Amino acid sequence: MHVKKTQPSSTSVALLFTAHEADLSPIKHAAVKQLGKNVKLAGFRPGKAPQALIEKNLDQAALQSEVIETAINHFYSDTIKKEQLRPVSQPQVNIKKFVPFTELEVELTVDVIGKIELPDYTKLKIAQPTVDVTPADVTEVLNSLKERAGDKQAVDRAAKAGDEVMIDFKGTDKKGAAINGASGTDYPLILGSNNFIPGFEDNLLGLKAGAEKTFTLKFPKDYGVSALANKDVTFAVTVKKVQSITLPKLDDDFASKVGPFKTVAELKADIKKQLTAERQQTADRDFHNQILEQITAKSKLDVPAALVKEQLDTAEREERQNLMYRGQTWEEHLKEEGLDEAAHRAKNRIQAESRVKAGLVLSEISDKENIRVTPEEVELRMQLLRGQYQDAAMQAELDKPETRQDIAMRMLSEKTIDKLVGYVTKK
Repeated sequence: MHVKKTQPSSTSVALLFTAHEADLSPIKHAAVKQLGKNVKLAGFRPGKAPQALIEKNLDQAALQSEVIETAINHFYSDTIKKEQLRPVSQPQVNIKKFVPFTELEVELTVDVIGKIELPDYTKLKIAQPTVDVTPADVTEVLNSLKERAGDKQAVDRAAKAGDEVMIDFKGTDKKGAAINGASGTDYPLILGSNNFIPGFEDNLLGLKAGAEKTFTLKFPKDYGVSALANKDVTFAVTVKKVQSITLPKLDDDFASKVGPFKTVAELKADIKKQLTAERQQTADRDFHNQILEQITAKSKLDVPAALVKEQLDTAEREERQNLMYRGQTWEEHLKEEGLDEAAHRAKNRIQAESRVKAGLVLSEISDKENIRVTPEEVELRMQLLRGQYQDAAMQAELDKPETRQDIAMRMLSEKTIDKLVGYVTKK
């Protein structure tokens, strides 16, 4: 069997296989034996007749298809190992010539991971972040706890700062069309909490129960929902109830009611501990991303188109699912963004390419550093997850082989990031 390898691009490989009778004969023999298990011949038990007789009674088209498919799979798999190729897609198959069982010529084209040139990441230096929790941060959490535990009484007066108002609200665009995600019913809002966009709560000050008000606000440029960012939205609000809130006294009795604490000091210490852990987790995640971004920026590689498409498809599926939960259709979402399918995909392509590139770089570092995750390590993580998630649906999800593989890959990434952190922070 002869193989000719060419590279149409840095991320694709074309393999031209030429096989002759000596290569195809053992494959044909195995195919006849396999297909012959279902052939019944008078005077012979199934599969026990002479091979030549079995072959004569086989569907020749089925036999040829079996030989071609087996030969392609065998030669392709063997060449991938010998050439140390890293395919990222199913190969495109083009059968150029087939003389039954004596000659086969087939070309396979497949997307592969090309050469990756890494910088000397062992000398990269980035300051490790530290987090700080101030007394004011703790006080903010305490005030929130007090508001939730406060005594609420309906009042027949104008709403003022510190009151809770129960409202219905509906947001519309310049054409009067309702905007998904900008409406609510029986929504409790504490005036002064700054939970809504700037200006919203101010417009409710001075309103009594039963009052209605319409006003227009511009959403912040950095608003989390891109479809609403920097957009003018008109809100129609109905105040259904105004309640005063009498806050409880911050004492040891209050501390014991909100948790397993004997004193306010214990409550404050726990709040500080929780805030520190949350902020450290966020800071570490940003730190890890910064390390990988800097290494990726200095690496040289071409990104396979198949991986970018896969990343784009995954991101779009997640986006569609999130829209479904919000009660918005894909068409409504595209209309809000002012984009068609192609433009929306083009907008997300840069981020998709960056994610794929970072993933390839991290995988290359794992190989270079000979970082591995053992089956025992994966099993331990699986057992911990099974203990953490008790519902039947999650247990079923954890039993899937693809879930185990995904977790193993995640663990490998974690190990590799830890290795990089060691280099970056080494003095």
